[in-house]
Amino acid sequence: MTVTAYTLAAVLDLFVLFIGARFLLQPRAAAAGYGVPAAQSGDGAYLTVKGLRDGTLGIMGLALLIFAGARAEAWFMLIVALAPLGDALIVLRHGGTKAVAFGIHFATAVIVLISAGLLFAV
Repeated sequence: MTVTAYTLAAVLDLFVLFIGARFLLQPRAAAAGYGVPAAQSGDGAYLTVKGLRDGTLGIMGLALLIFAGARAEAWFMLIVALAPLGDALIVLRHGGTKAVAFGIHFATAVIVLISAGLLFAV
């Protein structure tokens, strides 16, 4: 179980780091994938904030996993699950589809919570 817990946590951390990088490098495409397409003008700063937030969370998760261990990463994952839950609500509130809100963001929150549970069990 230890290998599974650490692997899932590392994959999730790397994935959120990738999402952050995508928002910084390809903000319009990333916003469309998020479920709420960005306007052609005026949204650049917010997309950069999203990229920075996700990139920072990914790096923080990796640092906790490497330097602090499973228990610290478990607490981090438990708290960080709030982000995709909030993202699901944002998508629903701003005209995105239920499929994206639940199929991507809510599902991500569930996987992050499973990761936290596995890490707590280590």
